[in-house]
Amino acid sequence: MSMDMTTAGDTGLLDALQHEVAVFARRAEQTRLGGVAQVRNSMDRAAYLLLNRLDKEGPMGVKALAASMGIDSSTVTRQVAPLVDSGLVKRTSHPEDGRAVVLQLSPRGLSRLDEVRSSRRELMAQLTHDWAPEEREAFCTLLTRFNSALSARMAASGAPGTEPAPAS
Repeated sequence: MSMDMTTAGDTGLLDALQHEVAVFARRAEQTRLGGVAQVRNSMDRAAYLLLNRLDKEGPMGVKALAASMGIDSSTVTRQVAPLVDSGLVKRTSHPEDGRAVVLQLSPRGLSRLDEVRSSRRELMAQLTHDWAPEEREAFCTLLTRFNSALSARMAASGAPGTEPAPAS
């Protein structure tokens, strides 16, 4: 099978799809998907993803956090520094190995994350207020599939900052 998987009929649709994805990426970056109370509840994407991961998976070391996010340790170290400085993440020493550092969400970090999540949830509700529940569900399912395919492709190509997804 050739790399070009398009047929003549698909070209227009695929052009429209790539254009809409580009517009979405730009708008998401511009708004930082900050939610409804723009300034108060906006949060850097990297910070949001880090805090979210620590909330879902609990305290962990830099290496484990990097692996679970599919980015390298130096990136995590750089991204986590301002979160530690602002008190959203706590650095503690590992219970078994005092030399190892464990990162964990502070109570302040959790409360900030809850604020941002709530604001983003409200934004999603407003943007899709006239959608049927099935439409919201279908969009979420398809966007999840799209993101998974994109992650797998990046990992397979060895793109910087990506690691192959763990085998299931």
